[in-house]
Amino acid sequence: MKHFSTMTFTAAALAVLLSGCHGGAHTWYGAKAGTEDHAAHANAQDSGSGDAAMAMSHPAEPASESAVSVTVDLINSKGLSIGKAFLKQEKDGVRVQVDAASIPEGQHGLHFHENGKCAAPDFQTAGAHLNPDMKKHGLNNPQGAHNGDLPNLTAGADGKAKAEVVAKNVTLEKGKPNSLLKAGGTALVIHEKADDYVTDPSGNSGARIACGVIQ
Repeated sequence: MKHFSTMTFTAAALAVLLSGCHGGAHTWYGAKAGTEDHAAHANAQDSGSGDAAMAMSHPAEPASESAVSVTVDLINSKGLSIGKAFLKQEKDGVRVQVDAASIPEGQHGLHFHENGKCAAPDFQTAGAHLNPDMKKHGLNNPQGAHNGDLPNLTAGADGKAKAEVVAKNVTLEKGKPNSLLKAGGTALVIHEKADDYVTDPSGNSGARIACGVIQ
């Protein structure tokens, strides 16, 4: 009888031990040993935290995709590359960064045009300004502005022109009337003279001296 009681006790102890091991394996499922997350989860389990169990059952959402961005190659009337423009979707609009060279010194009109075509030398294939809202031209026009109207670009004596602005009347989100990535694309055009910000349809900014397709 004594021998039988000892065996019974040993079997019961072994069952309890195995049960504890099984519970441990369940606790660490999906966690990597030696990591801070592992330790934190263990502490939460020991304290009986329901939040820890919820976190294990429902992992954190993956990080959102990067904001849409586009690089635009700018060419002059001879079809030669003179720089780039970088467009990035942000909460309030599209951030536009221009980095160009070989531009005559002074101010130059800068606009988004309705067609994604830049045929040198005159770039007339880019069409008119992007204007789905059907307004008049000019940032200072009481009946404006075109969606494609931007502040003037200034070039130094060395011919280099850099600018950064957030265009609030356009988007890089496809399917929107004011999207720069509409079917067929759009274009970024630099003009020979300054935009007066008032005169329709292009602010008396003169000929088109550089162009870049946005698509």
